[in-house]
Amino acid sequence: TDFIFMVRDTSYMFVTGPDVVKTVTNEIVTAEELGGASVHATKSSIADGAYDNDVECLLQMRRLIDFLPASNSSGVPEWPSLDQVAREEPSLDTLVPDNPNKPYDIKELILKVVDEGDFFELSESFARNMVIGFGRIAGKTTGFVANQPMVLAGVLDSDASRKAARFVRFCDAFNIPIVTFVDVPGFLPGTAQEYGGLIKHGAKLLFAYSQATVPLVTVITRKAFGGAYDVMASKHIGGDVNYAWPTAQIAVMGAKGAVEIIFRADIGDPEKIARRTREYEERFLSPFIAAERGYIDDVIMPHATRPRIARALA
Repeated sequence: TDFIFMVRDTSYMFVTGPDVVKTVTNEIVTAEELGGASVHATKSSIADGAYDNDVECLLQMRRLIDFLPASNSSGVPEWPSLDQVAREEPSLDTLVPDNPNKPYDIKELILKVVDEGDFFELSESFARNMVIGFGRIAGKTTGFVANQPMVLAGVLDSDASRKAARFVRFCDAFNIPIVTFVDVPGFLPGTAQEYGGLIKHGAKLLFAYSQATVPLVTVITRKAFGGAYDVMASKHIGGDVNYAWPTAQIAVMGAKGAVEIIFRADIGDPEKIARRTREYEERFLSPFIAAERGYIDDVIMPHATRPRIARALA
């Protein structure tokens, strides 16, 4: 099934019900705790959305179906739009904070880029450090994949990788172009992630993007570090048009971490480390360096994001 919606407190899904569970494993659990809407929307990722009542659920399904093609061969639906394709959005110039450790809401960017601010988000409560969903650009359905700096600083973990990979493969199957917004400091470190097969799950996203034959447009808004930069629809795995904002930082790792490894001998001298960090930032982190080497097609101003994406897709 491509999409599953549930209604809170009335719909349940489980392979074995609470009574059988109690008999076999002595676990006492309610139907809601075992397979209610909240469980499947936040923990298991089986449901793509959970709504308060049947009417809302049906309305949201209608909204989703408006975005979807009738079949894999019918082409994406096109709707008349009153929104100007060349509309610029000056407020985006101040979206990314000056302090690289401060978060901002990537959904604000998506809502300001899509036609008429209409964005249908999927799996909102699961792996919230990744945002996926459908919007329209110039009246045509487009899939959006974006890191969410508000949650875990937007890092990639197993859940986020799986969530995005499945979405990318869906879009690819139905010829829906994909726009990717990148602000990713890397993969989430730690034993829990490694034991949970982060390498395997991260590879699913890498594979989904590299296999995709639909147009891939990527915009790097801030951080794009290490392997996570590669995985998020970079040029190296088949991104067609890759843009970066002037605030973008593209490197193997952040300046501080890199300098402490490269110049380990200078760690006792804070002034030297500060100077080396500045040098590293100027020499490696700038998007213009990546553009010189052909990894970025253009460094664009944030306010021009919508027209540039629209032109790339056209």
